[in-house]
Amino acid sequence: MSSNIDRRTFLTTAGSAAAAATLAGCSGSDDGSASDETTGTETTDGNEAESDLSGTLVYARGDHPQNYDPQQTTSGEVAKVSNQIYDQLVGFTPGSGGQLRDGLATEYSLEGTTATLTLREDVTFHNGESFTAADVRATIRRFTDNEYEHYLGDENRSGYGPFTFGNWVDTVEATGEYEVTIELTQQYAPFLRNLAMFAAAILSKSQIESLDNQVQLGTEPQGTGAFEFSELDNSNQRVLLSANADYWGNGPNVEQVVFKTIGQNSTRVQDVINGSSHITDNLDSQSSQQLENAGSARLASKNGINVGYMAMNQSRREEFRSRKVRRAISYAVNTQAIVDSIYQGFATTADQPLPPDVLGHNEDLEPYPTDKDEARRLLNEAGYGDGFEFELATFSNPRGYNPSPVETANQVRSDLEEIGLTVEINQFSTFSSYLSYTDQGRHDACFLGWYTDNADPDNFMYVLLDPKVPLDAVPDGQNWVSFDTEGYSPLNVAGWAHSEYMSLVREAQRSYDDATREELYVEANRIAREEAPWVFIDYAQTLRGVNEAVVSDSYTVTSVGGPFLNTVELQ
Repeated sequence: MSSNIDRRTFLTTAGSAAAAATLAGCSGSDDGSASDETTGTETTDGNEAESDLSGTLVYARGDHPQNYDPQQTTSGEVAKVSNQIYDQLVGFTPGSGGQLRDGLATEYSLEGTTATLTLREDVTFHNGESFTAADVRATIRRFTDNEYEHYLGDENRSGYGPFTFGNWVDTVEATGEYEVTIELTQQYAPFLRNLAMFAAAILSKSQIESLDNQVQLGTEPQGTGAFEFSELDNSNQRVLLSANADYWGNGPNVEQVVFKTIGQNSTRVQDVINGSSHITDNLDSQSSQQLENAGSARLASKNGINVGYMAMNQSRREEFRSRKVRRAISYAVNTQAIVDSIYQGFATTADQPLPPDVLGHNEDLEPYPTDKDEARRLLNEAGYGDGFEFELATFSNPRGYNPSPVETANQVRSDLEEIGLTVEINQFSTFSSYLSYTDQGRHDACFLGWYTDNADPDNFMYVLLDPKVPLDAVPDGQNWVSFDTEGYSPLNVAGWAHSEYMSLVREAQRSYDDATREELYVEANRIAREEAPWVFIDYAQTLRGVNEAVVSDSYTVTSVGGPFLNTVELQ
């Protein structure tokens, strides 16, 4: 289908898509880091015959970003769209919990500090250009190389730049038209898994070099994916994608995909039940129960690989630099009540940064019990027995790890009032503006969470709680650094910089032995739990609402990557 669709057609289709629709690789290594050499094997993912495309798939979500450049954001709302437009060198098997499979690379290996990739031939970008090794090289350089003419820029690239490629890639060379060799600065166990993350999407070198301003790419993305970007309708908070008839992989099976925004959980779920949308996510307990009681839609779930937390910004607030204060707050906040009463059992209480079922999760740890007396005792010992006031920033739209953020904020405020602390809730209307605020470190405390990008422990332990600065940049006897420290990663919204913790997770990055990595992460989790830079709130299930018009086995709920809409069929 042509991507040149007029605005009236788009708005009509988006408003009544389900009603108008005709309801109609062999994987690589499972963990990519178990030995000194990890190798993917070739597979054939192409269509055997051209699919009969039928209808418009409507995906309802809670927020509408306006920039769909995968190198400029950390937002999962962007990833939902960009993962339909772009492909990565390596992919995740849908529903597998992180098993790798071939993507734009048909063979891939990591030995020592050298990654070698053989690329898929006969793949074209949506702009008509052929995909080659030159595109891989340009993509990585745009994200990481400040000497590259088309570098995105420190102020524009997202926090994914350093931990996906920037801190690890020394050189990237096109050693043939379909061969790429990447030399790393050190052994780095998660590297092949990083290649499958949404931020590692492969861009078109031709498009990169044609732009006057690299920021423009986010409003006209051109990838190799199953769907082409057709229209960004910001006034109505909708995005329209059209089927890529030349897609190299499986699908697509629908003519169009529409992403539309409905902020209210109950309204968004009712839209799925009514058949005006086909799939939705970020559900709270009430909307989940709506689906369970519906005859025309179902609640699909899977064990999640995520964590929800409240970070205390030690860079901004002196009070939070005291471990006793942070632990007092952790004892005071009733996370069990949040999980049971607000999330109503669709999550479990958290006790460490790393969720269960991931290598290095410390089974010996338990959540902080609610103990207001202990909290008051610790505050007194820290010199804050008279209390203090701080801001708690929160988003409004539901997230899987925090499906009811305003209710959760009110619970925290009530709990902390009981120990003499005053909490001012600062509520943001859009998630994009919220992330901008926390990235700048302007919050006192904030709610955030993380869905795994690659199912590797590094993706939680290093990405979220290592400041990414040299160890000698952390003053002796100090467990925090300022957000303006050179090289600091704003993904660490707590400002926490614990030297022993940092040493452990950095050592774990360099090891290709799973037993060694597990031991290091178990200890790092113990330290994080004791030091309490966060209030560890929950590990949430992955929940989706799915209308009966979706062929049941064509859509797979997954906790890593996706959503995999290329395979979805409508009845």
